[in-house]
Amino acid sequence: MIRTTLLTHRAISVSEFRCTAVPGDKPFAEQFDCHSVSYVRKGSFGCQSRGRSFELVTGSVLVGFPGDEYLCTHDHVCGDECLSFFLEPELVETIGGRREAWRVGAAPPLPELMVLGELAQAAADGRSDIALDEIGHLFASRFVDAVSERTRKPVAIKARDRRRAVETAQWIEANSDQAIDLEAAAKQAGISPFHFLRLFSKVLGVTPHQYLVRSRLRHAARLLSDEDIAITDIAYDVGFGDLSNFVRTFHRAAGLSPGAFRDAARGKRKILQASAALH
Repeated sequence: MIRTTLLTHRAISVSEFRCTAVPGDKPFAEQFDCHSVSYVRKGSFGCQSRGRSFELVTGSVLVGFPGDEYLCTHDHVCGDECLSFFLEPELVETIGGRREAWRVGAAPPLPELMVLGELAQAAADGRSDIALDEIGHLFASRFVDAVSERTRKPVAIKARDRRRAVETAQWIEANSDQAIDLEAAAKQAGISPFHFLRLFSKVLGVTPHQYLVRSRLRHAARLLSDEDIAITDIAYDVGFGDLSNFVRTFHRAAGLSPGAFRDAARGKRKILQASAALH
């Protein structure tokens, strides 16, 4: 098993697993260290836990409960891959739901989980501007809702909470060149990351990380238009830690590379016309 850690935060961490087992390998007992939900993004495998056996295929979810032993088997297909979210007790408590929801062992491919699982994979691959910690919170909450048949009642947002969301958005905008994650923004708002994510998204229509990325893109566009600064310097100045990520994200948003956008801003209107024709 090859494990790659993608994210480690106080309340949640994310890893991807690539199984290297081959037919004939003897399975061995393992133990869950914490609550976890693992989205099967490729292949299939069997799992035995708490006297039950499960067959997981692409789109299924393996559910971990602290202290439970489990045994993975590979009788049918080898080379499975999972994207796993590991949750600390405080986050599990915040999400709520019955204890039994975390002891189901596995969940079948459910549409509401599969679409979030693929969004999580896009975030892990850098193809989405939603953050991995954000999608992890959403995935875990949606899992509990699905297996508990729980429906969240709409909650009226108070004026104080709206102000809290707006003020935090202004803080993100003013500090968008810095490293800001969900925990940092929630601390600024004075509430838990889970509740902050739901509040911010409902009030403003985007997640905190999406707003952060778009603030960085706005600053980048202004610098590309007004300043004669190297594109690499702009990427780092506005808060992107990687040039290729900046170029990819900017192109996805603008339909132009940063260089082409700069040329267009300097009067090369044919570039803008060509971009419009493509869309």
